[in-house]
Amino acid sequence: MPTPLPAAAARTAPNVRPAVAEDVFYPCSDGRPMADNMWQADAIMMAAGDLRTAHPRALVAADILVYPEEGNNKNSIAPDVLVALGLGTHKRSSYFVWKEGKPPDWVLEVASPGTQAKDRNLKRRRYAEMGVREYWLFDPKGDVYPQGTPPLQGFELVDGEYHALESRLVDGERVIRSEVLGLDVRVDGELLRFRDAATGRDVRRRPEVEADEKRAQAAVERAESRAERAENRAEHAENRAESAENRVAELEAALRRLREGHRT
Repeated sequence: MPTPLPAAAARTAPNVRPAVAEDVFYPCSDGRPMADNMWQADAIMMAAGDLRTAHPRALVAADILVYPEEGNNKNSIAPDVLVALGLGTHKRSSYFVWKEGKPPDWVLEVASPGTQAKDRNLKRRRYAEMGVREYWLFDPKGDVYPQGTPPLQGFELVDGEYHALESRLVDGERVIRSEVLGLDVRVDGELLRFRDAATGRDVRRRPEVEADEKRAQAAVERAESRAERAENRAEHAENRAESAENRVAELEAALRRLREGHRT
């Protein structure tokens, strides 16, 4: 029977495996679709796009698997939208809490008939256990949550449990403040709309930004075209002036020749 290694030697022995296996495979998909219907899909993608505009240096991801526990590839959850502040925007196949150094700061689940009960119960508990600071729920059609439940709800984590964020009226619209994001959130038809709490201005949606960029580019092209036409006109005028000067010089030379001929 081999002699057992001393404790200090055992810690440094090359064949001793770490407590967490390094070769654990973490799937980047749970095999489920991102959305069950177009209302859900539109609300998810528009919210993710708006939040990227509002927080351009944060990680904003839709339907990415989050793994809270190193070494356990059975423990995962896929938020419809997550925001993690201060982590940078580089792309990830999955979100590993132990690598990122923290759980997501903000999570949104968009309701569908097949997921709404899980969103309001199981996922709520799991996000609280994980330490997600704010958890939000949205029913884009307004007919999935139980009767009397608001279509938009926000919760903040206090002492390990979620407590509802209060809504208030702003300019005749009911909004909920996200302290984590610094944004006021409201229902806008079948989508969410985000407003900068500091400036009071709505976060520009990507289609709006792209439309402005197209208008600005068109204005630049029109200005360049006008400048080119003006330059062409100036060049043409310069050519005409040069031709006139040449003609005058020719006439003057002809006149001198005539005068010289008369004198002789």
